[in-house]
Amino acid sequence: MPKIAIVDKMHQDGINLLKNNPKFECEVIEDLSKKNLISKLPAFDGITLRRGKIDSEILEKCKKLKVISRHGVGYDNVDTDFLKKNNISLLVTGTTTSTSPAEHIMFMILNISKGKDLYDQSVRNGKFDTIMHMNHSTFELFNKKILIVGFGRIGRKLIKKCLGFEMEVFVYDPFVDKKIIESLGGKKITNLDNGLKEADVLSLSVPLNKETSNMINLEKMKIMKKTSIIINISRGGVVNEKDLNEALNSEIIYGAGLDVFEKEPPSKDNPLLKNKKVLLSPHAATFTKECLSDMAVQTAQNIIDFFDNKLNELMIVKL
Repeated sequence: MPKIAIVDKMHQDGINLLKNNPKFECEVIEDLSKKNLISKLPAFDGITLRRGKIDSEILEKCKKLKVISRHGVGYDNVDTDFLKKNNISLLVTGTTTSTSPAEHIMFMILNISKGKDLYDQSVRNGKFDTIMHMNHSTFELFNKKILIVGFGRIGRKLIKKCLGFEMEVFVYDPFVDKKIIESLGGKKITNLDNGLKEADVLSLSVPLNKETSNMINLEKMKIMKKTSIIINISRGGVVNEKDLNEALNSEIIYGAGLDVFEKEPPSKDNPLLKNKKVLLSPHAATFTKECLSDMAVQTAQNIIDFFDNKLNELMIVKL
C-alpha cells in the first residue's frame, strides 16, 4: 500500500479524497523545517506539496519516492534536476489555477487605476466634497493597452476580462502561435521591449527560471510609460524588487501590484512594504474557496491517477 505524505495542510476536500481511499496510507505533515522533512519523508512513496522546499539534500534520503504532486503549477520549490536524474515524476494542477489568478490581476489593476483607497478614505475622513477638487491621477481602462507576458491558462482567462473592459491586448509569449493569440482577440508581440513601450499595464504570468529571473528590471522599466503599472502574480524574482522601488519613487512608472516576492514572507526592512505606490497581497491570487478546493482535489487526484496508471498528461511536468 503506497504511503502518501501531505506536505503542508491543504483544503480538506483534497485530504479527504486521499484519506478515504483504501488504497493509500496518508499523513499530513505541517512542520516544514528541513530537519523534520529529512526525518519524515523517506518513509513515503508519494508526496503532495503546497508550501515547503524539497531540495536534493532531502530527496537523496527518499529512496522510496516515486512522485511529487504540486498544489499549484509552479515548481521552483523542488529540485527538478534531482527528480529527472532519479526518474521521479512531478505533477501539477494543470486545469484549476487560472480563474482566481486572472480575477486577482483585474482586482489589482482596478484598485490601482481607481486610486486604491482614495475614495473610501475621503468619505471616512470627512473629505466628501473636497475630494472633487483634487488633481486626480485615477484613469479609465477603456482603450488602454495591456501587455500580457506569458499566455498560458491564466493569460487566456485574463484576456477575456481585459477585452470586457475594452482594452487593447498585446501578448508576449515566444511559445504560443500568433493565430492562437489573435483568435482570442490579442495581438502577438515578438519583441518584449516593443511591447513595454506601448503598455499602459504590464501583467506577468510566467514561471521563474533562468530566462525569466530578473526579467523586469530598471532598464526595462525605463522603457515603459511614466503612467504605466506593473502587475506580478507569477513568482518573486521575475520583477527586481529593488529596481521596482526605485522606479516608483523616481516616477519612472506610476504604480505596481505584487502578489509574490523574492523572499516570502518579505523581510520587514523590504522598502516596498512602506511604498504607497504599490499594492501588495500575500501570494493569495489562488486564495478563493473555489480555487483552494479545486487545487487540493486535483493534487490528490493526481496522486491517485499516478498509482492507477490513469494520469492525464496535462498534469505531468516534462523535466
